[in-house]
Amino acid sequence: MEAILTECAQNSLRHFMYRNAIFMCERLCAEFPSETNSQLLAVCYLQNNQAYSAYHILKGNHMAHSRYLFAQSCFKMDLLNEAEAALCPPNESSAEIPNGAAGHYLLGLIYRCTDRRKSAIYHFNQALSLDPLLWAAYEELCILGAAEEAATVFGDAASLCIQKQHLPHGLGSKSMQASAEDQGLISSRNVGAEDLSPRHLKNIHGNSQRDAAGNYHSAPQPGGTGSQPLNGGPTTLSFYSTPSPMAAASQLSGVAPPPICRNMQINGPNSCATGADSSPRSTVNSTIQAPRRKFVDEGKLRKVSGRLFADSAPRRSIRLATGDSVANTNSNVSTVSGNGTNHSSKYLGGSKIATGSVRPVTGRKGQSWSNENFDEGIKHDGYDDSRNSSTTCSSPSSESRSLDQEGPTSAAGVCLSGSRVAVGASDLLALLRILGEGYRLSCGYRCQDALDVYVKLPQKQYNTGWVLSQVGKAYFEMVDYVEADHAFNLARLASPYSLEGMDVYSTVLYHLKEDMKLSYLAQELISTDRLAPQSWCAMGNCYSLQKDHETALKNFQRAVQLDSRFAYAHTLCGHEYVALEDFENGIKSYQSALRVDTRHYNAWYGLGMVYLRQEKFEFSEHHFRMAFQINPRSSVIMSYLGTALHALKRNKEALEIMEKAIMADKKNPLPLYQKANILVTVENFDGALEVLEELKEYAPRESSVYALMGRIYKRRDMYDKAMLHFGLALDMKPSATDVATIKAAIEKLHVPDEIEDNL
Repeated sequence: MEAILTECAQNSLRHFMYRNAIFMCERLCAEFPSETNSQLLAVCYLQNNQAYSAYHILKGNHMAHSRYLFAQSCFKMDLLNEAEAALCPPNESSAEIPNGAAGHYLLGLIYRCTDRRKSAIYHFNQALSLDPLLWAAYEELCILGAAEEAATVFGDAASLCIQKQHLPHGLGSKSMQASAEDQGLISSRNVGAEDLSPRHLKNIHGNSQRDAAGNYHSAPQPGGTGSQPLNGGPTTLSFYSTPSPMAAASQLSGVAPPPICRNMQINGPNSCATGADSSPRSTVNSTIQAPRRKFVDEGKLRKVSGRLFADSAPRRSIRLATGDSVANTNSNVSTVSGNGTNHSSKYLGGSKIATGSVRPVTGRKGQSWSNENFDEGIKHDGYDDSRNSSTTCSSPSSESRSLDQEGPTSAAGVCLSGSRVAVGASDLLALLRILGEGYRLSCGYRCQDALDVYVKLPQKQYNTGWVLSQVGKAYFEMVDYVEADHAFNLARLASPYSLEGMDVYSTVLYHLKEDMKLSYLAQELISTDRLAPQSWCAMGNCYSLQKDHETALKNFQRAVQLDSRFAYAHTLCGHEYVALEDFENGIKSYQSALRVDTRHYNAWYGLGMVYLRQEKFEFSEHHFRMAFQINPRSSVIMSYLGTALHALKRNKEALEIMEKAIMADKKNPLPLYQKANILVTVENFDGALEVLEELKEYAPRESSVYALMGRIYKRRDMYDKAMLHFGLALDMKPSATDVATIKAAIEKLHVPDEIEDNL
């Protein structure tokens, strides 16, 4: 009965029938109370977004996995102190972090949310060292500005770690005995109930903690089934290990590839019926108790082994030259074409650039792409790994014997050879190195360098929603809104269901004053997911563009309500408060954004603008300088930092920073105008006029440029030219405030400056 209830609950989780899973788990816990069964019930509640229920079920439990699930529940409920205590018991300083890499990652998130940067960085690095494919940890390090170069993180050490995780335990084949280094990658122990390979636990790590919490008892994502732990067995196993690089590559491409491993199709009375009993209990028990089953005649199997694996660890160049054909050597052996290995290394050195090709995004130079798949070799080499738990039925002892006697085609023919794991890991890490380096540079606001790195991606990877969104963000930070709009539009076409970067896209359309496109985007996002903060940020930007700041503020507050850790929503609230001249609440909103993310430079910039308007120039300079330290390539930040320095009478420093701002973005008129203002202050009128003449080319319809030129000519007693430029300034239809200022200057045209200052 216990096994049936457990299997029923797990099957319901696999099919997203959470209410049924909860009901069956409650029956299970009532009939067979145990901490392991409580864990399964807690997972059901977590998957159903009922963290409070999981919290009460797990409170007081001490098993490692119970502590991890309890910490997940606390994290979702914002009980960060309790979450930390669950992962790191205060009275047990030597206690190991539960669930390995996933536990370190969760602890890193807790430390980041509680503003303990160094501890967060340490645990994110620990998570990466345990699982190099935990991309979410590398993302967090990039956001914190503490990530190492991707070539280091996803280098040789990561490759060895992946091979160690994804090679079958107890493998003694010749291919893994080729070097002492390879020997160190293989465990000599047998696979038993308490020694499952991490590759059998196919789970997905993502930005959402909900995904991580939901994979206990192997409730897999659609399209795959995971092996379940033995009920009542050890809970120190890592149920949240990252999937194999081969499986990850197939998820990137979105297409389920055919298997490459030669699965044995058994036709005899001793065959292993994979569909007869797929429960974890029966699977593991059969592994422990069943006597050795002779699938086919051993002599024939040795012949099959010799033909399929004549060279168990061939050189990559030889494998690439062997072509696509693999002979069908026995009617009981199912083979698949191995053409994936032909192309798996083609793009490792970066894609080949050629002129004349269609370019997917403006600024991305045309590339000549073949029809060959970049990660085809990865997918074909290892995707069938997920089937091991349901097709392997031999006992550990027979498995070890068959490995010695029959080679790597034993154990139902599903074990990957060491060379294939190495190739798959190499190809996947090559892809992650490009993605990781681009993301690291983007988080460091080296946007042009990031774009140059993303261009190296193969076309099918470049034309994905996530990459195109990153490209759009890079153009946004470079204040190239037209290109950002184009990139985000392509991202919407590639992934119309994804909300990645849509908050930034709405801001791009806001700056371009594309009210129709912005309104359409907001409606689309709301219809896609009403509970996503990005949707309400887009709606708020739509109202802000229409100058309806109160309604915009309500929408941004709704985004904050949905996700209090969404820093950009807090910042947008601050902008609307400032537009309504509610500076006190604006400051509070910016400070809330900084509590979420201290490197959110937009909030530092917003605070600087508030203090600049309040003429608190020392505070203004401090906050602009903090923003400048985070984003040292922003021409806008440098311009306002120079303005604050100019207000503090530090004109030399102000001129230096203005020069840097001009060099950072020569099309930005703001630093040129501020430089002219500073030159007027130091009475360098010729230099100021020269700068303004240059500025007229970039901003020919800017009234303030002509008004400043009129002031300069007045200071030089050139009244005719002064009157001419004041008149030109009025013709540009400036704001009402500027009109009043210009008319006042015309009325006092013949009044000396000394007398005017005393009036």
